[in-house]
Parts: sequence; C-alpha cells; structure tokens
Amino acid sequence: METHDLTAEGLTADIKDLVTLPDVAMRIARMVEDPNSSATDIGREISNDAALTARVLRIANSAAYGQNRKIATVSRAITVLGVRQVRDLTVGLTAVRAFDGISNDLVTMDVFWRHSVLCAVAAGQIAARRDAARTESPFVAGLLHDIGQLVMFSRAPDAARASLLMMADAPHDLGLYLCERAVLNFDHGVVGASLARNWGLPESLLECIEFHHEPHLARRFAADVATVHIANSVAVLAEIGSTELGDAPALLPAALKTARVDAADLPEIVMQTRDAAAEIMSLLLAA
Repeated sequence: METHDLTAEGLTADIKDLVTLPDVAMRIARMVEDPNSSATDIGREISNDAALTARVLRIANSAAYGQNRKIATVSRAITVLGVRQVRDLTVGLTAVRAFDGISNDLVTMDVFWRHSVLCAVAAGQIAARRDAARTESPFVAGLLHDIGQLVMFSRAPDAARASLLMMADAPHDLGLYLCERAVLNFDHGVVGASLARNWGLPESLLECIEFHHEPHLARRFAADVATVHIANSVAVLAEIGSTELGDAPALLPAALKTARVDAADLPEIVMQTRDAAAEIMSLLLAA
C-alpha cells in the first residue's frame, strides 16, 4: 500500500486479523457498561481466569496503585479501586499479551513495554498526588499511550521506519509524532485511539492515547490527558537516568497546571517511577 493511501482507520479496520483482545476482556468491558451486571458478576468473570486474576491482584497490590491494605480478592480490588479501574486494568494486561505474537524489526517488545510501564507508573504517581480517590485509570492510560506505534510497526513498517529515521536525522529534537505526520499525515496517537475505539475502551482512555503529545486538544478529560503527557516525559527521564527536564520531551506549562503538578516535584516523581517500574515490569510480563 502506498503511503498516501494509508489512514489511521484503515490500519485498524481489520484489526482482528492482526490482534484481538481475549474474550474475557471483551466480556468484562461489556459487563461494566451493562446496568444489569453487578460488581460481583464482574469479579466472578475475572476470577474464572486464574492467570489473569493473579496478575490483576499483583498489579493492584504493587507500588503503582499505592494501596496500604492487602487486596486479596478480585471483589476486594473492585471495592477498593472501582469497577472501571479494574476493567481498564484487565484490558491493559490482556492488551500486552495480545501483541505478543506481532512481528516487527523496528523495536523490541522489551524496549517498547519498558517505556510504556514507566509511563504507566509515572501517570499513577502523578494522579495519586492530585487525587487519591480518583476514578480514572492513569496506569492503564500510560500503559497504552503508544499502542498505535505497534500497529504502525506491523501494518505500515516502511512509513514507520521512515518516521524513525527522520526523527534521528532531525537537527533539532523533532518528536516522532511530528515525523509520522510528515510521512503519513497522521500519527501513532490517532492510530492508537482508533484501535482503542475498536476495542470498546472508554472515551477517557481514547483521549489520553490520541492527545498525549498535545494535551491542549483534549475535549473532555483534560486532567487525564495532561497527566499522561507529563508521565511520558517522566518515563523518558527514568529511562536515561536523568532528572534534568531539558533531557526529556518538552512539557507544556499549561499541562502542569491542568494536572496540578509542580515542576519542582518532577525529579522526585522520576526517582519514584524508576523504583516502582522494575517490579511492575516483571509482573506485567510474567508468564
């Protein structure tokens, strides 16, 4: 397919041929939106998958979620975290597995998921500072923020490679999303949002995925999107072992204000993110 024929919607139109979420994730997603389904029903559905249950509980008890009391059952996780957070966590965990079999020669899955986990942990840290009683799923939003890249690597490898080379050759720090737009007229955020829409994910996650590089474009969930925007830069700093903001993608001052983050706190958030990410990485990718 020629580059000018590619569209974000086209790349994800037949996504079932590339990657599908397991049935359990799709059933849980539907149940959360069904007023006739109770939290008990949803907990029972998750508990039918022993491996998924173990991973949900291990993540829910990790530093990323910052719970002071042990969460021993899925029903308890739903009580503490809320139905929608558990739903999103389930989808996020199964999404990682869904992409296991996708081949590409542009990035290793370990590198991709390491950045994604760091972003997820950072988003959780930032959101927790803003509101401990949150209802959104910052961890999952951070985990899936770059998911469109995997689609592009698999469905449009030549264009994705050209975008990466353009970024590497740019005399100034030109973001990958801008290079993708130069090559394709759209970027991985739009592709990821299209995929998330096909999966039936909530609008808040769609906005975080689509606008994490340009949080001022968020329509309804500005604080959530700003959180992931900041977390993406924190993740880059954690990856390279720096706390100098100049070493990361530039942060929009308005995003810091919207997310209620003091720039002076970011070095501490970077260190906390690095400490927690190693645990999360092993839990997320555990068999």
